[in-house]
Amino acid sequence: MKIGLFFGSFNPIHIGHLIVANVMATTTDLEQVWFVVSPQNPFKKNKSLLHEFDRLDMVEKAIADNPKFKVTNIEFSMPKPSYTIDTLIRLQEKYPQHEFKLIIGGDNLAQFPNWKNHDKILEYFGLYVYPRPNSEASDLENHPNVRLVKAPLLDISATFIRECLKNGQSISYMIPETVEEFILRKKFYL
Repeated sequence: MKIGLFFGSFNPIHIGHLIVANVMATTTDLEQVWFVVSPQNPFKKNKSLLHEFDRLDMVEKAIADNPKFKVTNIEFSMPKPSYTIDTLIRLQEKYPQHEFKLIIGGDNLAQFPNWKNHDKILEYFGLYVYPRPNSEASDLENHPNVRLVKAPLLDISATFIRECLKNGQSISYMIPETVEEFILRKKFYL
């Protein structure tokens, strides 16, 4: 099976994530999209980062009705901070029957050469890239293992959602209803 890996903190998961994942799962040759919940991004130090199990729960609630989506907590047991290449290798060892592709936003493509072992990721896994607002052009757009995927240009951010919650504003329609209920019940981000 060809599987797209969508890494993120998902703090919280929102409709932008779900729309991108759905486009990847329905308009490309990817058969599934796995959400890889990251305990800590080496490039982000975030004081408002919820516990990884709460974020995993939110992703599970958000994708429960879509058989093309799965979530994995593979990084929870890995050394922190976890690097994408290490996770890709661990997943390939655990699931040798699958072919994994990395899903990233166009805003990350220009920075991709700064990633640990980026050349190995390109060579052995490859990238599926979705458009993001204000993305810089990158020489990698023409790389044979980089596939640019047409998707809606969405500028919804988890930061904006957390700000709304902190200010007592509605987050309806920006995140799935089940996730909104969970966040409000647990009083997250207040």
